[in-house]
Amino acid sequence: MESVEKILTDAYRHPTRWDQTFPPLSMGQMVTDSAKAHPDAHMIDFMGRKYSYGEMYAKIRRIACGLQAMGVRKGDRVGLYLPNTPHYVAAYYGALMAGAIVVNFSPLYTAAELEHQVEDSGTKILFTLSAKALLPTAIEVLEHSSLEKLVVGSVAEALSPVKSLLFRWFKAAETAHLPDDPRIIRYDRLIANAGECAVAEIDPVNDIALLQYTGGTTGTPKGAMLTHQNLTANARQAQAIDPHPNEEDRIIAVLPFFHVFANTCTLNRTVVNGGEMVMLPRFDAAQVLAAVQRTRATSLPGVPTMYQALLDHPAIRNVDFSSLRACISGGAPLPLEVKQKFEAATGARLIEGYGLTETSPIVCANPYEGLNKTGTVGQPVPGTHVKLVDREDPTKPPLQGEPGELLFAGPQIMKGYWNRPDADAEVFVGEYVRTGDVGIIDEDGYVKIVDRLKDMIAVGGFKVFPSQVEAILYHNPAVKEALVIGVPDRYRGEQPKAFVTLNEGAEIDGPALKEWLNPQLGKHERVCEVEVRLNLPKTLVGKLSRKELVAEERAKVEAAREEASVETGTAA
Repeated sequence: MESVEKILTDAYRHPTRWDQTFPPLSMGQMVTDSAKAHPDAHMIDFMGRKYSYGEMYAKIRRIACGLQAMGVRKGDRVGLYLPNTPHYVAAYYGALMAGAIVVNFSPLYTAAELEHQVEDSGTKILFTLSAKALLPTAIEVLEHSSLEKLVVGSVAEALSPVKSLLFRWFKAAETAHLPDDPRIIRYDRLIANAGECAVAEIDPVNDIALLQYTGGTTGTPKGAMLTHQNLTANARQAQAIDPHPNEEDRIIAVLPFFHVFANTCTLNRTVVNGGEMVMLPRFDAAQVLAAVQRTRATSLPGVPTMYQALLDHPAIRNVDFSSLRACISGGAPLPLEVKQKFEAATGARLIEGYGLTETSPIVCANPYEGLNKTGTVGQPVPGTHVKLVDREDPTKPPLQGEPGELLFAGPQIMKGYWNRPDADAEVFVGEYVRTGDVGIIDEDGYVKIVDRLKDMIAVGGFKVFPSQVEAILYHNPAVKEALVIGVPDRYRGEQPKAFVTLNEGAEIDGPALKEWLNPQLGKHERVCEVEVRLNLPKTLVGKLSRKELVAEERAKVEAAREEASVETGTAA
């Protein structure tokens, strides 16, 4: 096969050149440029209330000045413990304009999880809301960690006057009391200034903008250091693959901004393009469908389980999807059946892409128009280099025709891990970052993910890729979702076990599915069991998650061993 770079030079399917470059740009300058270019355009639609770029930019400036008045200096860490609300957008860009490093925290974190990440990152100021689901946890962390201050807003202040009043009346039980504590500052008081301070001087290439925590490619939670240039370059790369960037741009912003996928693909991409975000605080299929209908959205990024949930909702039959041009699917492999059903139901093109937290995240995507190869994650986005290496030794190429570990280089690749030079040594090979994903690159320069290195199942010396077994399970019309993991086996070390959920009305049990599945697999791939469940575990953004099932199966093995040892002791 020709070299990948030769293919990408000669047969690139995205609308801009593969070898395009992206000049250094800070996040503060990016949002400033958009606000100046589109001051009256709508930036946010939050529950029907519209915010213009000019209005939001004024809030961003006032937050930057308010933080500086609180003593925030360049390089200080400011945390966001927020759902998708206008507060997030203002605090995110405001903190960056003040020179701070933003740290994202999931609103679903427990106090212990939040405290651990606060300590690891050195976060001193945390933005949150007065919701009972958030504020008590934030206060607990304030009391038991090195966190110094909370900035607390309310959902009501982000709504229209009428909806704000209704919220205060009917949602009062969901709002927590704000203690009289000098460490707790109200959001409206923080922004009570003229916004006329000097913004921080930023070196886009070297200055960190975001600490985004991830399990990474080596297993333990750590903060990926994403620079201003990493984020702005990736936003521009996402814009560069859109063949119609100047057309109406209205995106459903329901993926959580605290996750890197939404942070780039929904927030930063839309801002650099001067588009509008239809913001929803959490995923609810009925609300998403209603938002598409009400706003005539042009894009709906999501994860595969989200698209499946929309397909399952009866209201989908009554929604006019003609405004949708393209929807980006990421975060997990997109089953062919989900893609086909969603495209048939909506008329929109469902495009699979790929990335990592460490890559800001986008490195590959299928083209919006033209050759869309199902089962692949498309070609690298502009400015991105890709290569395959041996799965055991990343300094060597794989054997001819064999899958290898995927490595990427480009302007979106992280600076490294926060205070973890040991992890940096494991993940970087020169300027390339290891993904931990095994893949192939075909004759058209399209990348196909075979599996995760850490998910591979070792069966008597053979390697089994869970995704290949899952792909066959999805061919069964009864199967809605599928996960395959390795479970301990005394003779072979591990053996595959499948977990599935069923489509509505399907009547088949685990043994019958096993009987249907195993003849289609190699002997070493055959599953020991298919377990039918009502639900499968998912991550915070809705991706199917194996780790809970792995932990559950290991606990079963340990319990069985303990029981056996007790019985042996009793018999003795």
